Amino acid sequence: MSAKDTMNLDHLVVKGARVHNLKNITVEMPRNSLVVFTGLSGSGKSSLAFDTIFAEGQRRYVESLSAYARQFLGQVDRPDVDFIEGLSPAVSIDQKSTNRNPRSTVGTITEIHDYLRLLWARIGIAYCSECG
Repeated sequence: MSAKDTMNLDHLVVKGARVHNLKNITVEMPRNSLVVFTGLSGSGKSSLAFDTIFAEGQRRYVESLSAYARQFLGQVDRPDVDFIEGLSPAVSIDQKSTNRNPRSTVGTITEIHDYLRLLWARIGIAYCSECG
């Protein structure tokens, strides 16, 4: 593999993932984009998203901390995967069951809506559709 092949900053590449029911899969996903995993129940969506990609991102982040900081955090095991490149520090939205409210959205259920409102308030630019 050349240096160009190993430093692809446009995509997240996972090769040979064998976590839980994943059978040596290889995927390439665009970076800086919203990526959604869909499929049948038991097809490995959570295994890929949480137990492979997020686990490795968290492990690499914890590994970058000082020894003093790491002593307060639990040991994070390496997922069963051959190779992951293009991985940024990982943030995971908690997987949980909630009461089904017809007015709930992904933002309100995951509680990310409050953070998005704060972000929009800080960096948003006010625009009037009538007066320009």
